[in-house]
Amino acid sequence: MSRAPQTFDTGRETAVALDRADSLRAYRDEFVIPQAEDGPALVYLCGNSLGLEPKRALHYVREELEDWGRFGVEGHFRARRPWLPYHRLATPGLATLCGALPTEVVAMNSLTVNLHLGLTAFYRPTRARFGILIESTAFPSDRFAAESQIRLHGFDPADALLEWAPRPGDSLLRMDDLKELLQAEGERIALMLLPGVQYYNGQVLDMAALCRLARRHGVTIALDLAHAVGNVPLSLHDWSPDFAVWCSYKYLNGGPGAIAGMFVPERHTSGDAPAHLCGWWGNREESRFRMAADFDAARGIESWQLSNPPILSLAPVVASLELFDAAGMLALAQKSRGLTGYLDFLLQHRLPDRICSITPADARGCQLSLRVEGSGLDPRQVFRRLEALNVVIDWREPDVIRVAPVPLYNTYEDVYEFVRRLEAAIDGASIRT
Repeated sequence: MSRAPQTFDTGRETAVALDRADSLRAYRDEFVIPQAEDGPALVYLCGNSLGLEPKRALHYVREELEDWGRFGVEGHFRARRPWLPYHRLATPGLATLCGALPTEVVAMNSLTVNLHLGLTAFYRPTRARFGILIESTAFPSDRFAAESQIRLHGFDPADALLEWAPRPGDSLLRMDDLKELLQAEGERIALMLLPGVQYYNGQVLDMAALCRLARRHGVTIALDLAHAVGNVPLSLHDWSPDFAVWCSYKYLNGGPGAIAGMFVPERHTSGDAPAHLCGWWGNREESRFRMAADFDAARGIESWQLSNPPILSLAPVVASLELFDAAGMLALAQKSRGLTGYLDFLLQHRLPDRICSITPADARGCQLSLRVEGSGLDPRQVFRRLEALNVVIDWREPDVIRVAPVPLYNTYEDVYEFVRRLEAAIDGASIRT
């Protein structure tokens, strides 16, 4: 895998040459690339919101539908990929991407359901230690989950919800500020819920340092990896947060509303494991159909499962994980650095003083969060013009355009074309197709 150079030429020829040298370029053909109805070819840079469809996902879902029609309930045992242990098809790929043991990860539920499962087990407030710490710009579902858990335990979020905030005039989360907050308030904080990658500014947090800091202060730590899994290399087994959750429809390309995932370290699934909510599918497979009254816990995190997984939702995740396994996360991360480095270079050289990235160059994955600068420029209008030019990105209030060149299917020429159309959108100009 070739690493993009630190300096480039600003012409299209550079993008074409970089794509030609990219050893991962063939993976683009594994995905369905959306087409524009008219105008210039569509440029899709929104994998941070919804990943593209793996072509093999259609094949896998079709096979499950065929086996459903052919076998009915017997598909649990006789389908080409039997449904009873189907969730385990995702386990090796998730374990590799998360840097975890297979017994520490499972595909199940949705992110917020898994978050509530984890909080129910690990948020055990006392009168002295009842706080939950989140980042002030947390994704709303994380905030809502934390607030509702606080209320369920009889506390007031106004007192119990603490925030790690950027400094005035800044958008980044600073570790020194978190250390000061824990030094001052740590004795009343029961749990920290923090992201691996901050969704708004694209900052990759030092997850290993966060876990060490939590342990130093005796605070339980949960990680929301919605924007991290499949984006940046992870080592959850070594970092050992108390639990982690993620969705699968962004970088994991599992499709809209795809089944999510959860990590619980080995130390919490054996020995003195915390009490957690249980369901039928968390029972050992060998004894599940005995319909016994006693819960016979499955090994590892599989005991956290509640219900049988939706096969038609899980099939695309399995298909996508096969592509990650073939490409390799380290190679993908290297290409990601090349794509974002090239994007950064073009923005600085073609749009100086008109576009700035608030995503730190030394702590980012696929996503760059951009702000439009300059008097008289309406950032929302620039975004709408980009949409009219068949660029698919997303907007986050109050003023950020999020752009994510994904190494599995995006190209250097996608990046070049985005910057060319961004320039036209700022100038209010048309482009040649």
